Amino acid sequence: MAQIKAMDGEGEFYAYVAAPEGAPRAAIIVIPEIFGINPGIRQKCDKLAADGYLAVAPDIFWRFAPGVELNPDIPAEMDQAMGYFGQYDPDLGVKDIEATIRAIRAGIDGQAAVAKVGCVGYCLGGKLAYMTAARTDTDASVGYYGVMIDQMLNEAHAIAKPLLLHIPTADHFVGPDAQKAMHEGLDDHPRVTLYDYPGLDHGFATEMGDRRNDEGAKLADSRTTAFFAEHLG
Repeated sequence: MAQIKAMDGEGEFYAYVAAPEGAPRAAIIVIPEIFGINPGIRQKCDKLAADGYLAVAPDIFWRFAPGVELNPDIPAEMDQAMGYFGQYDPDLGVKDIEATIRAIRAGIDGQAAVAKVGCVGYCLGGKLAYMTAARTDTDASVGYYGVMIDQMLNEAHAIAKPLLLHIPTADHFVGPDAQKAMHEGLDDHPRVTLYDYPGLDHGFATEMGDRRNDEGAKLADSRTTAFFAEHLG
């Protein structure tokens, strides 16, 4: 775990860091779902490190639930996570991602500075990946089943670097109307690519647990791998 100074002197928060064996190809910020830096998020970081990237997962709930790790397959923990989602301020969250970008480019946790930084986020993290693409100078961003993006399409004009969004069509958190709005607002954007996954639900690309759809996850992850190879190196 590394410690990162928040923007505007708000304090410090922790991030899980997985480093490759040699010099990193680039860095990728892994933005968690609403369940904290749980084993699934750490596994995603470890896989990225095995592919040669410096992977960093920030603790997005540090202001009110630092260090929390939840299991979405346990109903009480899912309810707890939904409560945290209601408390969370995504505008502050993007500032935390910006602080993480700066920390990586300066050299995080004894690592050498890495200039190229991308991000990948899931659920709430998918929304934050979209916001990060619109509000920061991240080099490439990927969002899986991002929530409420349809309500932020007015920021699409600010997206200057490549963004990839994975959209499961049976997402019970992001319904057909929201998906339609995303396609209408982003299909013609020169920097944005959207992929639909027919019949799949929210959380299909989780590393473990009941929500995972193995075939869909492997397809989406292969597209993410190719996207980062093209835009980050």
